Amino acid sequence: MKALLFAFCLLLCGQIALAQDTETKPATQAIFIELGGPGLPYSFNYDFRFDKTKMDSWGMRLGFGGYALEGDSFFSLPVMVNKLYGKGNHFFEMGFGATFLAFKNEVYDYNNCYTDQNGNYICNPISSSNSGTSFILDIDGSPSVMGVMNFGYRRVPTDGGFMWKVNVNPIFNNNGFWPLFAGVGLGYSF
Repeated sequence: MKALLFAFCLLLCGQIALAQDTETKPATQAIFIELGGPGLPYSFNYDFRFDKTKMDSWGMRLGFGGYALEGDSFFSLPVMVNKLYGKGNHFFEMGFGATFLAFKNEVYDYNNCYTDQNGNYICNPISSSNSGTSFILDIDGSPSVMGVMNFGYRRVPTDGGFMWKVNVNPIFNNNGFWPLFAGVGLGYSF
């Protein structure tokens, strides 16, 4: 009888240990594209949790975004620390960080344009300096930095898959504060 009880206990302990090994780990990493948000016009991002066993923990986000159009270019690099609060698939996201940015803009004097001997319409830039630009707030020069905060909702499946998020992202620099900038992100968590 003692041998049978001992064998049953061993079998039970083995099943408990096996059940713990097959338990799914939370999706603590994500890649996503975001329109608006800390990357300013748009950005591609990687987000991860410092504690790989808990989704509702501190984490970090790194991204890049930008564009290039006829003499104008813009590059952004958002870097943020964030914390998720919640259970299951639903989380409140709160974070802060900085967006490093660089740009090149050429200002044209359209009153001083002409047609050359081949019939091409030409407008020369007044200057090619990066003396400043504006994206929601005035930006003094390139490279520059903007402070960014993040408050929003993130939906993440517990075992990974399609994720989405909606955020309000107040931005600030030495020229002011804009509290109502927002972002929407879609991606994949794993």
